[in-house]
Amino acid sequence: MIVAPELGRLAGIRHGFFTREGGVSEGLYASLNTGLGSRDDRAAVHENRARVARALGVEPGRFVTPYQVHSPDVFTVEEPWAPGDGPKVDALVSNRPGIAIGVSAADCGPVLFADAGAGVVGAAHAGWKGAFGGVLEATVAAMEALGARRGQIVAVLGPTISRAAYEVGPEFSARFLAADPGNAAFFTPSAREGHAMFDLPGYIGRRLAAAGVGTAGDVGLCTYGDEARFYSYRRATHRGEPDYGRLVAAIALDAG
Repeated sequence: MIVAPELGRLAGIRHGFFTREGGVSEGLYASLNTGLGSRDDRAAVHENRARVARALGVEPGRFVTPYQVHSPDVFTVEEPWAPGDGPKVDALVSNRPGIAIGVSAADCGPVLFADAGAGVVGAAHAGWKGAFGGVLEATVAAMEALGARRGQIVAVLGPTISRAAYEVGPEFSARFLAADPGNAAFFTPSAREGHAMFDLPGYIGRRLAAAGVGTAGDVGLCTYGDEARFYSYRRATHRGEPDYGRLVAAIALDAG
């Protein structure tokens, strides 16, 4: 797993942006596929998720992820749920020690949040639709409702598809420019007429900074370009593969 320095230095917080390495899945899913929505062997997925939980120092039954729907919605976690029974949201927050909360991704932006002093953590799945719709700001607001202080929140973006690999059509760019002409900074022309390359990590970083978090970090890794370490939905699509694995990013408050 990848540990972000900005989060790694916080007392009482455990986190990880997990790669595809270190699991038991095979074939397209090799090896640490944690995606309950994939067509991978379910026993392998459960074992992989158990390994993630143990790496974060919690029991497998106390590691939870939502049923992601590319929304701006957030759920406050008080008790764990069974795998697959999570709420249909794209972010989780919690102030309960000993519960690991996480989100899945395979090109979209996984963002982990923490206010160590207040004892509040969050995890958000920020694809373009969620980021555009406000999932990052909603996560910060939900953390504040639990006692976090916006200016003390550390937020870090994990492995995400980079501008160099993310080509979009004219209708995509138009949506962002209509919302804010300043979003032009996140688009550069591509080789195809009328198309552009979109900087999702840069856009997420701008939204986090505008939300007023104390620290907004980025591990600076591209899921599309590093097949050895990361799954990628877009890479699988370009190859005509029938499915793809899911990465997970997770965070927990130490149980003490």
